[in-house]
Amino acid sequence: MPVAPLGTSLGSMIDPKWLRTDPDRVRRSQEARGESVELVDELIAADEARRAGIVMFETLRAEQKDLGKLVAKAQGEEKAVLLARTKQLSADVKAAQADADAAGARFDELMLQVGNLVIDGVPEGGEDEGVVLETVGEPRDFVAEGFEPRDHLEIGELLGAIDMERGTKISGSRFYVLTGAGAQLEMALLNLAMAKAAEWGFTPMIPPALVKPSAMEGTGFLGQAAQDVYHLPADDLYLVGTSEVALAAYHSDEILDAATLPRRYVAFSPCFRREAGSYGKDTRGIFRVHWFDKVEMFVHCRPEEAEDWHQKLLGFEKEFLEALEIPFQVLDVASGDLGLSAARKYDCYAWLPTQQRYREVTSTSNCTQFQARRLAIRYRGDDGTEPVATLNGTLCAMTRMIIMLLENHQQADGSVRVPDALRPYLGGREVLYPVAS
Repeated sequence: MPVAPLGTSLGSMIDPKWLRTDPDRVRRSQEARGESVELVDELIAADEARRAGIVMFETLRAEQKDLGKLVAKAQGEEKAVLLARTKQLSADVKAAQADADAAGARFDELMLQVGNLVIDGVPEGGEDEGVVLETVGEPRDFVAEGFEPRDHLEIGELLGAIDMERGTKISGSRFYVLTGAGAQLEMALLNLAMAKAAEWGFTPMIPPALVKPSAMEGTGFLGQAAQDVYHLPADDLYLVGTSEVALAAYHSDEILDAATLPRRYVAFSPCFRREAGSYGKDTRGIFRVHWFDKVEMFVHCRPEEAEDWHQKLLGFEKEFLEALEIPFQVLDVASGDLGLSAARKYDCYAWLPTQQRYREVTSTSNCTQFQARRLAIRYRGDDGTEPVATLNGTLCAMTRMIIMLLENHQQADGSVRVPDALRPYLGGREVLYPVAS
């Protein structure tokens, strides 16, 4: 492996300059995430060792080159002495190369454990300490309407839309089959989401759901999230948990023209998640499953435009939920629940009538230059090249959006009103009716 040039790291995820110029910022970020602050001191020491190793290697290599010129001109005993020194230098250069490589590998190993630098203003805390920024829409008062709401599975079975029993028979627990109106609802949601995204200037994509380790690691899903990922050892490929992985890696090892930014993509793909650690949670129905389909937005842009794009992605998610007439809240996710790659994250939580609470349905993350550094995605501007910023946003996670549609728009007779925005994609139907058993 070649030694990385002075001041750079092979595969670093945060800019190494922060370790030298403002290590306290990295420490604050680690502390906010609930991660090891001591790791920063280990990294500083490893960075010093790495750079010292590079200097030693380059010094010896320079001497080796100079000595080669002298040997060519030397004669007799002088030449013998120089040749002996050349032999020793050759061994020293190899040792210095090995030391520099080892120091670089240690630095990269530690760097992969550091999360993205949390943006100032992100609320501190864990999963339950996000801050509600706004509430949109009013939950229905089913008591006033004179009936008790059914949960999504009961409604889905009445409509002939969800078959959990056969999904389990085919594939095991947390699998399902969408049938009849359920399958049609997913297709309608897909078409609405893609039509909306096209209006907003996104290029439609259908990327692979199987990716190389470099794509998964580059997006930060082989760190803290590794236990939730499906791996195919025989092929050394991973099943994606989100098309964010493929959309990020789409431009890996490329230098983009600044004039082509931002690059906006929207992808439809299956998503696979082990749901490790969720034993006993949301076991009924299709809220927490091992496979679901999703429409995901992704942006490659200039770093200084990332925060504006984050607000735009959130705005698109809100517009989609409002089009489906579903009440929701927007959360500013707490620092301890960001995941490795996000510097800030906003989640939309939709109202779930039978649980009398809001549940997560969409998420949008500003990953700044974190993923782009690992994936070597750069753009060429006036001052040379630098990593782009990447952002992602869920537009429609199918199973959860179907749940929200069924529960929020149900009627006393078990039918479900179709929101106006979806009707053109369901043949003009205004109501989904129960089917005969």
